[in-house]
Amino acid sequence: MEKNEETSLSVIWVNRIRDVRQDAWDALAVGLATPLLEWEWLNQMEASGSIAPENGWQPSHLTVWDGERLVGAAPLYIKSDSEGEFVFDHIWAEVAMKLGIRYYPRLVGMSPVTPVTGYRFLIAEGTDEDRITRRMLDETDRFCREKKLGGCSFLFADPEWRRRLSQLGCITWLHHGFVWENPGFQCFDDYLSRFNANQRRNIRRERRAMARQGISFRAFCGDEIPRHFIPLLYRFYERTNEQHGPWGCRYLNQKFFEGLYGHYRHRMVLIAAFRDSVPEPVGMSMLLHKGQQLLGRYWGCTVRADALHFNACYYQPIEWAIRHGVRFFNPGAGGEHKIRRGFGSFGCYSLHRFYDRRMELVMRAHIREVNRAEKNHIAHLNTLLPFSRKPDSGCWE
Repeated sequence: MEKNEETSLSVIWVNRIRDVRQDAWDALAVGLATPLLEWEWLNQMEASGSIAPENGWQPSHLTVWDGERLVGAAPLYIKSDSEGEFVFDHIWAEVAMKLGIRYYPRLVGMSPVTPVTGYRFLIAEGTDEDRITRRMLDETDRFCREKKLGGCSFLFADPEWRRRLSQLGCITWLHHGFVWENPGFQCFDDYLSRFNANQRRNIRRERRAMARQGISFRAFCGDEIPRHFIPLLYRFYERTNEQHGPWGCRYLNQKFFEGLYGHYRHRMVLIAAFRDSVPEPVGMSMLLHKGQQLLGRYWGCTVRADALHFNACYYQPIEWAIRHGVRFFNPGAGGEHKIRRGFGSFGCYSLHRFYDRRMELVMRAHIREVNRAEKNHIAHLNTLLPFSRKPDSGCWE
C-alpha cells in the first residue's frame, strides 16, 4: 500500500478481486449502465480459474481509499499476449518488435473476454472525479514503469470516460461494433415495419422456418432458469467454439457458468430452443440484462436447423427486449450479417499509453489515418442497413 499525505488517499493493488469487499466494490459499480464491472461477474471469472495467470491473465486491480472508504477501483490485468481482448492490436505489436521496443507484457483494463463497451474507472459519487481519475492514471503509469510493462490499454471504453482520458493524454483508437436500438416499439411487427419489403419477407421466412422444423422458444430469467440448464449451456458454448476451430473463443470453464447461476443469475436471460416433444433444449443463447441494456454473450446448439442462430441470438432477444422495454441490445462481437437484421454499426474505442516514447510517437503519427478509415467503414456499413428509410437514431452516426 502506498499512502499520499497530500491527497489523503491510499492506493492498494490487489491480485484477487475477492480481496476487496463486494459491497464496497459494488457501491461504485452497480449504478453504472453496464453489468460487466460488477464484483460478482468479475469474481466468477477469477474464482472459476477461467481468468488466471496460467491462462494469460494476471489480475492486478487498482483500488483507491479515502480512509476506510473505497472511492476508486479499476479491474486491470497483466497480459503477455492479446488473446481474449477482441481488439486486434497485432499491427502495433509487430511495429514494436521491429523497433526493438517492449510491447508485452502490458496492463489491460477491460471486463475479460467480453467485448462490450462500458469499461471505465469506478469512482464513488460525491467525490472529486477528476482528481481521483488523475490519481488512478498516474498510479497505473507508476505501476507499469515499476513492473517494466510495455504499455497500458483500456478496452471498450465508456464514451464519456474515453473523452476524459483522451484529454489526459491517452491515445484513442476507433473500432466498430453493432447495436440494435429500440425507439419505443410496442411489438415485433413494429420492428419489422422499419425494414424494406424484401428484408421483411426474409425475416418472416426465417421466423416461420422454426415452426416448420418443430422448434419453439422460451425465455428464462433469473430464478426461472432451471438448474440443470447450466451444464447444457456450457456444452453449447463448448460446441460452438469447437466448430470455429482455431478461431474459437473458448476462454470460460463450466465452473464459471455454475458460479453465475449460483450468484449472478438475476442478470441472466436464457433463450432456450425446444424441438417437438424433446424435453431438453436443443439450442440456447445466454444474455445479460441490466436496466436499458441487453447483452448477447454465448450460444450453441446440438441440431442443424435453418435460421436457428438468427432466431435464438437476434429475433427472440429483440422480441424479449421490446416486451421488457429495453432500449439497447448489443449482440456481441463480429458478424456483418447483423446489419441485415437491423443492428447498426457504431464506434467504440480503446485507449493506449506507451512507456517507450518511440512507440507513442509512431501510434500518434498514424492513428488519425487509422481512425478515419474505420469511421468510413462504419459509415459504409450503415448504408447497408435494409431499412425503408434511414432511422432517426443517432447511435449509428
